[in-house]
Amino acid sequence: MDAFSDLFRGMRAQGSLFGSSTLSPPWALHFVDGAPLTLCTVLGGTGWIVPEGRPPERLSAGETVIVRGPAPFTFVDEVGTQAEPIACGEHCATPEQGGTRHRLGWNDGCAEPPAGATTLIVGAYPVRGEISRRLLDTLPVVLRVASGGGADAVLGHLAAEVAADTPGQQVVLDRLLDWLLVCALREYFDRPGGEPPAWYTAQRDPVVGDALRLLHAEPTAPWTVSSLAGRTGVSRSTLARRFADLVGEPPLTYLTRWRMTLAADLLAERETATLAEIAHAVGYSDAFTFSAAFKRIRGVSPSEFRRAAPDPAAVPPGADRREVAR
Repeated sequence: MDAFSDLFRGMRAQGSLFGSSTLSPPWALHFVDGAPLTLCTVLGGTGWIVPEGRPPERLSAGETVIVRGPAPFTFVDEVGTQAEPIACGEHCATPEQGGTRHRLGWNDGCAEPPAGATTLIVGAYPVRGEISRRLLDTLPVVLRVASGGGADAVLGHLAAEVAADTPGQQVVLDRLLDWLLVCALREYFDRPGGEPPAWYTAQRDPVVGDALRLLHAEPTAPWTVSSLAGRTGVSRSTLARRFADLVGEPPLTYLTRWRMTLAADLLAERETATLAEIAHAVGYSDAFTFSAAFKRIRGVSPSEFRRAAPDPAAVPPGADRREVAR
């Protein structure tokens, strides 16, 4: 498994918030959920995304914007609109409000949107755990994806599915949201002049990419730089140099950080597991060595981290577990 795919493990959509709106001006939607990621895709018409404390951005048909929470934001017909904002989160679609399809607007039931209307699809994306946080932390507050790329292939499927009301719709919408998010992030990282995280670009290197895949596929293996170099078919010095140049840190430092990320999620999720069991699960032979590495990387001991972590069942969807822990 490559590093990009591995970081998506905790970002798999499940019971995602979805709203489909056909809006005639003036209109204003205020997203107050504090979701870690919210995707807004304009299928037709135009609108403006207004993030809290940031300049507004205009969106046209076929464009997608990903807003990183938890700060609220507004989607409006025009900057300075006179429309009374509708608080999404209180009125937008959730499974508890009657299913996955919920139309929010003034033109429900119209076969064709009226002139000047905007058709919007919104998906609030849950992000749980430290694994996904590593990916989330690489993103800007507002990530814009223009039309004409790989994400376009998803939009037609989304529009058709949201317009229907059929068995299994939630599962289909969740998977389409996964697809759209992956396409949007790849296009953002691959854009000309972009600044993707080092681990993302390093995956294209034939040597370092192989090393990253091995570390993510077998994080508990007793890796040394020599054994990793042997598996990638280069000398120890070549691997060490290329890995540090492209990723920004030595291979075993990267591995330790990744193991501690895995351990952080295990500590929060497996409340009854002993430190020795967590240590073995991430590749350490004893709890003492694991605890020392965890404190060196995370700044607190495993026990302190576990005590500060809230009960996952008590954290509302979309909440940042680190903020709740404070």
